[in-house]
Amino acid sequence: MSTRTSATRYARALFDVARQEADVTKVQQDLTTVVAAITEHPELDRALQNRAIPEAARKNIVIAVGEKLGVSPVVSKLLALLAERRRLELLPEVAAVFTERLLEFQNIVPAEVTTAVPLSADAAQALEASLASATGKKLAMRQSVDASLLGGVVARVGSTVYDGSVRTQLKKMRDQLVAQG
Repeated sequence: MSTRTSATRYARALFDVARQEADVTKVQQDLTTVVAAITEHPELDRALQNRAIPEAARKNIVIAVGEKLGVSPVVSKLLALLAERRRLELLPEVAAVFTERLLEFQNIVPAEVTTAVPLSADAAQALEASLASATGKKLAMRQSVDASLLGGVVARVGSTVYDGSVRTQLKKMRDQLVAQG
């Protein structure tokens, strides 16, 4: 079984429990906080991944980390379960799948927007509103910059790509000229 499949099972179960017993947004924030803490402290990550450390000690470590970070009881239980089953390496993937599921539940679609130059706050808001209007959904928009686009915007909303970059337009023109000539 792939790690994505295993992580998806844990994330789905956690989401179902969180909907009944906790605030799903808080659970998502807690997962993100724990993953960031483990990532920022390589010695903690090594200790949690070390097979020589008994499960009980590993479980106590993650429970202590959870308490220190003030995570919800639902997340603490997940951490303990993953420690007992020696599956803590799944935690970043569980957090990612949980976030995807939360966005889906909230009817929010992830959007990746790439521009040749950074967008101003007003331009980013206008673009987000335009894409939301075109798709009929709320967006969680992330921006990046790629100077090789020369100008324009490439937006990936869910699985749909809107490519209005100058680079692509020039490529299309070149292809048309080559085909004609």
